[in-house]
Amino acid sequence: MTSFQARIASSKTGNAGTRARRHPPKKEGKPGGSQRDALAQETRERLLDAAEELFATHGLYGTTVRAIAGLAGVDTALIHYYFGTKRELFDTAFLRRSTVVNRERTESLKHYIAGHADSLTVEGAIEAFLEPLLTRERFDDPGWRNHCALAAQISNTPEWGGEVMTEHYDGTVRDLLEVLKRALPGAEEADIYWCYQFLSGSLMSLLAATGRIDRLSGGLCRSGDVETFKPRLIQYAASGARAVCGLI
Repeated sequence: MTSFQARIASSKTGNAGTRARRHPPKKEGKPGGSQRDALAQETRERLLDAAEELFATHGLYGTTVRAIAGLAGVDTALIHYYFGTKRELFDTAFLRRSTVVNRERTESLKHYIAGHADSLTVEGAIEAFLEPLLTRERFDDPGWRNHCALAAQISNTPEWGGEVMTEHYDGTVRDLLEVLKRALPGAEEADIYWCYQFLSGSLMSLLAATGRIDRLSGGLCRSGDVETFKPRLIQYAASGARAVCGLI
């Protein structure tokens, strides 16, 4: 049994445990407690949204706690109260959406394998991996765009970016690699890793959405046009993978 299959087999138990931790038994509290909790949660989410936006634009070191608090409309003391340090706020902001993507990627790859067990393709595996992130709805959402831009920025930060991406995203990347190995029988394992590296580089360039292709093409192409670039990215990466692996 592969590590991906083992993770899927144990998902019901793991998810149950997560649900139990996230939803502890309710306790009787003072009148107004629910309202205070709701206000605290709303403040916390505003801080995360503000941090995500500023980190995506200016980076970890270029963003100040004061700027985050100002954008969120709260006192700086609340950042320390809810998150501790600026780095802890950064990690929490990135984790908030990466957790969603990872959960949906696991399910997407699982469903793809279940429906194509005997006919796995590189295109199908890559599409299942990309779909949870590259949807029209998410690319149109400012918060998700900020997360994507932040992921691209982190990936290109030599000092600590590799460590952060490893922590947050390598689990589902390894799931994809296992499916690619099955879709490319006979390929050298090193070639498959290189193919993922090239796919990742292309994806991060697209997620950065700097608008460069808009300027280069004179408006013919738009960096935010996910419905146009997604099928091209899949075709480009899959064809390149087969070529690199010597299968065409």
